[in-house]
Amino acid sequence: MNFGIDRLLAEPELRAQLKGRRVALLGHPASVTRDLMHSIDALATCPDIKLTAAFGPQHGMKGDLQDNMMESPDETDLVHGIPVFSLYGEVRRPTGQSMGTFDVLLVDLQDLGCRIYTFVTTLLYVLEAAAQHGKEVWVLDRPNPAGRPVEGLTLRPGWESFVGAGPMPMRHGLTLGEMGRWFIDQFKLDVGYRVVEMQGWRPDEAPGFGWPSDRIWINPSPNAPNVNMARAYAGTVMLEGTTLSEGRGTTRPLELFGAPDIDARAVIAEMRRLAPQWLDGCLLRDCWFQPTFHKHVGRLCSGVHIHAEGPAYGHEAFKPWRVQTLAFKAIRTLYPDYELWRDFPYEYEFGKLAIDVINGGPALREWVDDPVAAPADLDALTTPDEAAWAEERAPHLIY
Repeated sequence: MNFGIDRLLAEPELRAQLKGRRVALLGHPASVTRDLMHSIDALATCPDIKLTAAFGPQHGMKGDLQDNMMESPDETDLVHGIPVFSLYGEVRRPTGQSMGTFDVLLVDLQDLGCRIYTFVTTLLYVLEAAAQHGKEVWVLDRPNPAGRPVEGLTLRPGWESFVGAGPMPMRHGLTLGEMGRWFIDQFKLDVGYRVVEMQGWRPDEAPGFGWPSDRIWINPSPNAPNVNMARAYAGTVMLEGTTLSEGRGTTRPLELFGAPDIDARAVIAEMRRLAPQWLDGCLLRDCWFQPTFHKHVGRLCSGVHIHAEGPAYGHEAFKPWRVQTLAFKAIRTLYPDYELWRDFPYEYEFGKLAIDVINGGPALREWVDDPVAAPADLDALTTPDEAAWAEERAPHLIY
C-alpha cells in the first residue's frame, strides 16, 4: 500500500499543483517514506517542490523529548538550512511570523487514533491558523493503527484542552486526513484543504487491521514503540492521570501498569469478577518491572501487561478504554483508600484533576470512586456517546 507521502513523491500531477509555491512540512520521526527516508529529505530532493520551512509537534521534529510539558525550541535544520518552528514550545499555535514562511503546509504525522494524542489538536490549530492567514493545508494521510472501532465518553463542553480538541470520544477511529475534514465541518473553517489519500489501506482486514503488516513501525513519539501500544493507548494513556506507573522507564511503556503497593494477580482476578465481558479480545499477564525513570523510579512494581496481539487478539472485541477503567475500579475495590488520582498540572491545565482533563470530564473518575456503581452504569453513559460519534463521523470517512 502507499501512504500519502509515497503518492506525492510518485505522482507528478500531484506535485505539479505545488509548483511555484512555498511549501512547509509538519512532521516528526515517523514522517518517513516507504524506504524510510525522512519526508523532509525526500521533499527537499524534488526539484519541483520549494521547501521553505518545517514545523515540529509535541516531542519535536526529532522526537527526542520524553515526557509531557517538555518543550522544544525553534531551530534551523542543519541539512537543509530552513527554519523549524516548534508547535510545542513557547507556542502551541503557529505564529503569524511562521505562517508567513509558506503557502502550502504538508501535514505528515503518524497518529495513534486517540483524542488525547496531541497531534490531533495540533492539526486543528494549524487549520485555524491557515484559515486566518489564507494558507492551504494538505494532509499526507497515514493509517490509524488502532483501526475503526470507537470507544469512550464524548468530551464535555468546557473541557476542551490541548488533549481534547473537540467533542469526540477517546478512540475516534479516523485517520488524520479524515479528522481534518471533521474539524473543518465542526468548527466551520474556511480553509483550503486537501487529503492526499492512501492507496490500499484496509483497516478491517487481518492480520494488521489498522496497521499494514508490510510497513515498518517507527515511533511517532518516544513512548509509542509498537502497534500493541497503539491499540492499548486509548486506555493506558489514562494512567498518566494516576499514581500508577504506565511503564515509562521500561521497554514497554503504555502497554502495562503497576505500582509497588498493589498485587497484580489480585487486580486481574477482581477485573474478571467485576466485568469479564470487558476483557474480550486481549490477554492480561501479571509481571514485574522496575522503572529507570518517571513514577516509582528504581522500585519493584507489581504490574499488569495488556496484550492486544497474537492469536487471542480480537479487533472488534478489544475495548482498551474499558479495560483500563476496569483496572481502576478493581484497585479501588481492593484498596478503597488507595491514592489513585494524581494531582498535578497536566498539559497546561491547572486547577483540574489530570484524569478529568484526559477524559474530557469527571464522569469516569466519579464512576470509579462510587462504590455502588456497576459496569452497566458506565456502559449506560458511554454506549450512546459511541453510537452518536459513529454516526457523526460517517460523512467524513474516506476509506
